[in-house]
Amino acid sequence: MKHFQGLMCTLLLLAGAWPLAAQNLDAAPISSAPEPHEQTQPQASPALKPSPLETLRKFEPARDEEYRIGKGDEITIDFAGRVDMQAKLVVGPDGRITLPLGGDIMLAELTRHEAAKAIETLLTPYYANLVAQVTITKYTANRVVLVGAVDRPGTYTFDGTPTLLEVLGRGGVEAGPNRSGQTPEVNQIPERCAIYRGSEQVVWVELRALMESGDPLADLRLRRDDVVYVPSISERFISVLGEVQHPGAIPLAHNSTVASLLAQAGGITDHAGNNAHIQIIDPANGVSRVLTLKEVLDPAKSLEVTLRPGEILYVPKSGFYRATYVLERLSPLITAASIAVYAGVL
Repeated sequence: MKHFQGLMCTLLLLAGAWPLAAQNLDAAPISSAPEPHEQTQPQASPALKPSPLETLRKFEPARDEEYRIGKGDEITIDFAGRVDMQAKLVVGPDGRITLPLGGDIMLAELTRHEAAKAIETLLTPYYANLVAQVTITKYTANRVVLVGAVDRPGTYTFDGTPTLLEVLGRGGVEAGPNRSGQTPEVNQIPERCAIYRGSEQVVWVELRALMESGDPLADLRLRRDDVVYVPSISERFISVLGEVQHPGAIPLAHNSTVASLLAQAGGITDHAGNNAHIQIIDPANGVSRVLTLKEVLDPAKSLEVTLRPGEILYVPKSGFYRATYVLERLSPLITAASIAVYAGVL
């Protein structure tokens, strides 16, 4: 009896649901299944790549960026209404100056206004209503290093914010053939150059193309202690960055290994830790390979690693290891072009 009642309930439910289902079928548009050739596969979203010019703009400091006092700069300190307190001092290697009564004060990386306020605060216990003014009378900290295929490599100092063309103009470039390939032309504009900033940033500037197009980014504004490299056409290189003694570019020879390149960079620093990881990044496609230091030092494993010009060896700090290096630190303008060596300049 129970089975019969359950069967009847099921039939009644189906009977009530049928009109609604039929109504929905009537309302639904009739469409034929697409032919096999009409079926479309879902397309993957295209990967967005940052614009090289936009990357250069982000790399360039602001035009109105205020100068910050550096080590070795000569400054003059004036105090309103107190001519006897005027002082002309040189910022020491530690970034400090010494004032009577007040003692030592750190001024490195401060703007003129910030330095004046710091001096006023330091001397407030000894003088009432003191107003200071700081003037930079000699710039020595605003340095840029120029190396590579240039006539006069070296360190150049600038009064204001240095630009790429100013640096190249100071040092000249390697003599070479003009576009016809016949008559030598001295101080011709290089096709490209690289700018190293610290131990983790490098950007390639396609200088000749920018100049031919009239783009103002050809005269890119630089920062203090930038290193400008002008490569020779015949050179191949690997950039070694991160926790190494001398980050920079190293020539890639036919028998170069990861271990030999790290050795040429002065070896790994203590900050890399005992179980250092070395990442090999190809900026052209963002592919990253990871090796442990043990694998690098194993001759059999090391010989299995193929290195290509333009790649980057990056040694991260211990505790901050990632499977893939943050490519935002690197410019997509890094190419497989060549670059000269500047071991030890950073």
